[in-house]
Amino acid sequence: MTAERDTAESEALVGGMANAGAVFRRGPLVERPAPPTARALHAHLLSLREQGFDAAPKPVRLTANDREQLTFIPGDVALPPFPRWVMTETALRSVGNLLRRLHDASSAIPVDTCVAWTLSLADPAGGTMLCHNDVCPDNVVFRDGRAAGLIDFDLAAPGRAVWDVAMTARYWVPMLDPTSAAALYPTALDTPTRLRILADSYGLSPLERAELPSVIEQATAICRAFVADRVANDDPVYTKALFESSGWQRWDRIQGWLTAQHDVFTTALSK
Repeated sequence: MTAERDTAESEALVGGMANAGAVFRRGPLVERPAPPTARALHAHLLSLREQGFDAAPKPVRLTANDREQLTFIPGDVALPPFPRWVMTETALRSVGNLLRRLHDASSAIPVDTCVAWTLSLADPAGGTMLCHNDVCPDNVVFRDGRAAGLIDFDLAAPGRAVWDVAMTARYWVPMLDPTSAAALYPTALDTPTRLRILADSYGLSPLERAELPSVIEQATAICRAFVADRVANDDPVYTKALFESSGWQRWDRIQGWLTAQHDVFTTALSK
């Protein structure tokens, strides 16, 4: 999120969808609505730091009015339509590196199975590691053209590493047909090459690389269901976004394109 002056003491942080207009920076802290899993997430974020991952906010406290305070991560966050600087190959490699660092730390932390983790974008196969599930450009903080911080763990849930890579690829490659991509991303991005760069920079195993195109298709279907659920429940933000982007026709086009390009992506990942 980017900062917009609110008062002499605070700034409204601009960006995101679910919490738009409700996130503020106050000096070294960010105050935002606390997700239902806030207590468990705060414990997880502290454990990440113990494992050497310092690129996520440090939780400070929960307030009496269902909000949370975390440390502010300085840097730049790209908002749509995404500028070319955030879609360079250097930026993409740094995102893959950052996600791998997160997973290396997270895999050493036992998942609290007593927590009702948010399953909206979770890996349907489950897993023993807490995945972020929403590593989109809006949630990555850059410094000097490289990914340096990761924010907004609200949708974190147990899953597989390849699932989190697939969700990340959807936004950062991006895994969109050319018409859909043109609305938000710079032109002339080489999708197969960028998918391979993300897999290489993360360090996906040969088995995970073989799985990735199918997992991306599955993740896209989960994201569509996520939007459909919110539209069915009359969420004004998602309803407006859906119909401003040609409605379900866009999702049909994306899913059809992914299926048609499956073998192209498989070949690119095997090189």
